[in-house]
Amino acid sequence: MGACLAWIAGTPVLAADPAPVIHRIEAPEARQGVASDGTYVYAIDNATIAKYRITDGKRVAQWHGDPALYPHINSCTLAEQQLVCAASNHPGVPQLSTIEFFDPATLKHVRSVSLGMAPGSLTVVDRHDGHWWAVFANYDGNGGEPARDHRYTLFARLDEQFRIDRGWAFPPAVLDLFKPKSASGASWGPGGHLYASGHDRPEVYVLDLPEAGSVLALKATIPLTTHGQAIDFDPRDPTLLWSIDRPSRTVVASRIGAQP
Repeated sequence: MGACLAWIAGTPVLAADPAPVIHRIEAPEARQGVASDGTYVYAIDNATIAKYRITDGKRVAQWHGDPALYPHINSCTLAEQQLVCAASNHPGVPQLSTIEFFDPATLKHVRSVSLGMAPGSLTVVDRHDGHWWAVFANYDGNGGEPARDHRYTLFARLDEQFRIDRGWAFPPAVLDLFKPKSASGASWGPGGHLYASGHDRPEVYVLDLPEAGSVLALKATIPLTTHGQAIDFDPRDPTLLWSIDRPSRTVVASRIGAQP
C-alpha cells in the first residue's frame, strides 16, 4: 500500500504516516544518493560509488575516482544498460556539469560528457519516454551563482546530444521547501509522474508537466522516513522508491503507490 493522501478543495495534504519501508541496507557511501537496477543498489558519495546486493546487503563492487576530476557525483540511474550519473563541481563556481557513464557490472568508468557552464549544477539525469531529463540546481549562498538563487532551479528535457530542448520551473510552493538549497533528486515513477526530492526534508513531491505554461504542476506530497538527497525508482518493482538516510549511512526502499 502506498502512502495515504488527503485532498481538501483539490489541494494535496501531507499524509500523517510515511511510506512503508521495504528494504534497509547499511552503506557507508550513502551520502549523496542511491540508484537501483532491481537486483543491486548503488550508493553514491561524490567520487565513490559502491554496489550492494539487495537480497543480503553485501557490497560486491566499489569505484573510487580522483576527487579533482569527480568532485561531486550527486545521483545516478540505470539507463540503456549503463549506470548514468549527474555530476558537477559543486560548490564551486562558475557551475560546471558533466554526465558520467559506468559499467554497472564492474563499476568501470566508461565515458564522460561535459556540459560545461550549464544553467545550474546538474543534480539529476534520467531516461523516460524516449528522452533524457535533467535537473539543474541553483542555491542561495554556497554553491550558487551570484545572479541566481533557488528559484532558478530548472527541470529540463534533453536531446540525444544532451542539449536542453525543453524546460520548466518548479512550483513556488515546492521551491519554498527547497530553500535555501535546491532539488537534490528526481525520478519518473508510478502513474507517469515525476517524483522530486529536496536536500533535507522527509518527503517527495509528485509533479506533472503542465498542460500549458512553464511551471510544473504539483499533484501531491508523500512523506518518507528519509530526509532528502537523490532518489531512484526500482525498475523491477516500479512502486519501490530508493532513497538514503544520510545520518545512519543507509539506503532505504519505500513503497510508493501510483500517486495521486
